[in-house]
Amino acid sequence: MRACFLRLCRLLVVVMTLPLSVMEMAGFCDVYHRRLFPLLAFTITFSYNDKVHRLKRELFRNMARFADSSGTLRLLEIGCGSGANFRFYPNGCTVTCTDPNPGFERYLRRNMDANKHVTYEGFLVVSGEDLRGIQDESVDVVVCTLVLCSVKNVQKVLQEARRVLRKGGAFYFLEHVISDSWWIYGCQYIFEPLWYYLGDGCKVTKATWKDLETAGFSELYIRHVDVLEVSQMIRPHIVGYSIKHKYLLAVRRLSILKDGGALLSPSRVGHSDSLQSLNAFTAWRCQLDCPIWSDGN
Repeated sequence: MRACFLRLCRLLVVVMTLPLSVMEMAGFCDVYHRRLFPLLAFTITFSYNDKVHRLKRELFRNMARFADSSGTLRLLEIGCGSGANFRFYPNGCTVTCTDPNPGFERYLRRNMDANKHVTYEGFLVVSGEDLRGIQDESVDVVVCTLVLCSVKNVQKVLQEARRVLRKGGAFYFLEHVISDSWWIYGCQYIFEPLWYYLGDGCKVTKATWKDLETAGFSELYIRHVDVLEVSQMIRPHIVGYSIKHKYLLAVRRLSILKDGGALLSPSRVGHSDSLQSLNAFTAWRCQLDCPIWSDGN
């Protein structure tokens, strides 16, 4: 009965958005896509960054450890938008920005001017599924925040991220996902067709952590959080980072972290309720032929 009610409500919203669908097919949504949405996103960014400031600061604070042997940190941001993450990047890092929407460039330049502590390589108008122009294993870190919700093929984006990352590099992410609360999920399911158009292709019912778990990274550190200050539609988030390891790992056993999290041996995926503990967790060792996870003692 509940499922039927949700489907009926969603169908009504789909019917309401039919004019938007027709406009999109006719190309009339390009004005919104290239002009109004970048302005809207740039405006909302200030409020959103204030609400997730601590979360982003904790996420990116260990980024410098992935610098190469010369101390240079080469960073690629997929779906950079207006450059909301620049303020959190380490001093001296070199950033290459990509986004499929050229309308963001004017707002991106403003954030570049406001964040002189990083060096900018340039802005490429490409999609995350096809990072043409970026060579294999040419960057130390890839960043992707609030992007996987709106791409057409999440797995393809993650494959491209792995391709351009050097061995030992890291993929950082922060994404809103589907909720496990019936009430919030109901809102997400019903209003997603309308949200899709307002959010320029954003879908709020994606279980993105499943894509990350099967993306082929050797290590995945992930935290599920609720950002209470934002709209219920995007309240559930996942945050963390994955590592492209230098070796092919064969994890032999399950290890339990002190804070109750676990490292799961079949997929080499780590889960924790504390991002700080993940950043501080350095008691593991990986050895070629017979790697193991430390039990944290």
